[in-house]
Amino acid sequence: MSLLDPLLHRARRGCETMAYPDGPAPALPDRHGGALRLDMAKCTEGCTACLPVCPTEAITRAPPSAPARLDLGRCLFCSACITACPTGAITHTQDHRQAVRRREDLVLGAGAGEELRLAAALDERLRRLFGRSLRLRQVSAGGCNACESDVNVLNTIGWDLSRFGIQFVASPRHADGLLITGPVSQGMELALRKTWDAVPAPKLVIAVGACAISGGPFVGHPEVKGGADTLVPVDLYIPGCPPHPLTILDGLLRLLGRLEAGDAARPSNTSVQSVRPDGPRVSPTQQG
Repeated sequence: MSLLDPLLHRARRGCETMAYPDGPAPALPDRHGGALRLDMAKCTEGCTACLPVCPTEAITRAPPSAPARLDLGRCLFCSACITACPTGAITHTQDHRQAVRRREDLVLGAGAGEELRLAAALDERLRRLFGRSLRLRQVSAGGCNACESDVNVLNTIGWDLSRFGIQFVASPRHADGLLITGPVSQGMELALRKTWDAVPAPKLVIAVGACAISGGPFVGHPEVKGGADTLVPVDLYIPGCPPHPLTILDGLLRLLGRLEAGDAARPSNTSVQSVRPDGPRVSPTQQG
């Protein structure tokens, strides 16, 4: 093999980094249904079929005559509720966009809306500071390594997170903020506090995954704190178990003002759809 062979091989392969966000977003895999939608018109009064199947009690209805509420911050996206719902009130949308700025914006139904209210950008002062260069210290606060793995995917050649000026650093003293995964176990509480204190102000916190938002499958357990915002202020919530890398990237770019609230960053092969795992895709115009 000559010295030119690696260069020739690289030239033949061409650029392997996706065009997004300048081009259409890649489609989510078949097993990943994207964000959930709660259609209150189809949610029958008094029906509790979905409540006992939810492993994290993300769906509540108290009293039974009250409207249902779906907390995507607790949701594991296991689709058990979609299968159990007899009227198809809960559906997948195949939309990767799920990041929000406020914890309450992850709650659907009961006057809170049927779909997510996507994250708004930082204010102008913070966008000037972080918009072109954002350094994050990742903290795994007792995570299972699923969210951590999908965050790590963003550093691969296909995603190339650094092209947006976003990089992960080893020291919190070199960081502009924290990206937190895991349910914040008791053993990681002090470490998280010290890491937060070491980041110079102004600073950001991004909670990635159901565990970092609410405790996920460990919600209510005495050995976990129940989410990052019990210890530090959170600026961006990215739900999922784990969230798809595209969902994480979308949230980061939305926070920095790189994407508009009504952008066309939806996967190219989907419109606003609802998908049931046991049935065909249904467009909004076909729904009752």
